[in-house]
Formats: sequence, structure tokens, C-alpha cells
Amino acid sequence: MNEIKRIGRELLHSGRVVDFYEDTMEMPDGHSVKWDFVEHKGAAAVLPVLPDGRILMVRQYRNALERDSLEIPAGSLDYRGEPTLAAARRELAEETGYRAASLELLISVYTTVAFSNEHIDIYLATGLSAGEQEPDEDEYIDVEIHDLDSLCQMIYQRRIEDAKTVAAILAYKNTI
Repeated sequence: MNEIKRIGRELLHSGRVVDFYEDTMEMPDGHSVKWDFVEHKGAAAVLPVLPDGRILMVRQYRNALERDSLEIPAGSLDYRGEPTLAAARRELAEETGYRAASLELLISVYTTVAFSNEHIDIYLATGLSAGEQEPDEDEYIDVEIHDLDSLCQMIYQRRIEDAKTVAAILAYKNTI
């Protein structure tokens, strides 16, 4: 494949979660084009499985969708380079109130490779014990419990469309 290279990058906006850039790219034939690039500091997510096999899920409003979304607990890293295991533990506790005796890496995904470097490590959480939810000030989260088969049905019915959640559920189903 012919080489494409970045010859310029301009920061257009720096946000709380992402930075938005306009990249100038040189194509193999020598002409240049502009590409959008969204830089993300990374994230961690958790698929929390109760002893009976049911799965903890969170329902929260998502501004980009203008509606609620059923997802696995997840969140951005507090800083670039934060260990994802620490972030996964924190997000599980904040969003569900549960703590896990064991967190094991299940799968890693890049969410939207066409324009963003957002990378999420997704952990399988077991040995759960209940506690108090501690959501961020801008989070209003309802915790729900579902069995694996009904979650898979919701994926195929397009009732669960969040990429990290789909990847986590299907990866887990493939491991049991």
C-alpha cells in the first residue's frame, strides 16, 4: 500500500474528554487533504457478572443519541497513562456501587478508527459485592440486572447499540 503521511496538525478545540484536530495529510500521489482527528485519553469498561451469571448494566442519558442507552459501566481515564485496571475498578464502584474481587481483561477495542484514537480496555468483573453508587455530578445512572441471553437478544433487536457494550457481551458469550 502506498504511504499516506501527516504533514500538519492543528488543534481546533480542547475539551474535557477529547481534543479535536484538523490534520493535513499527504496522499500517495502528492496532493494534500484535510482529515478530522479526535484524540481521546483512553477509557476502561467493565462487564460485571453476578454469581448467578446475570450481568449488571447501567442505563443513562447519552447526549449524542438524545436518549437513554443501556451499557456496561465505563469511563474515561482520569489522566493519559492511568492504568485501565484502576479506572475499571473506579468506574464499577462509581456507576454501580459494586466492588469486584477479580477483574480480568476480556477484550480491548478502538471505538471509531476512522477519526478517533479512543481505546477501551474491557474487564470481566467477578466476585462482586454490593455497595453505594457514587456517580459523577453529571451522571444520573440506573443499575439494571439482565441475563446474558436477553442482552444478546437486545443486541440483535438493536436495543443495545453501544459498541463497547456489544463487544463485551459477545466476547463474554464466546468465552463461557
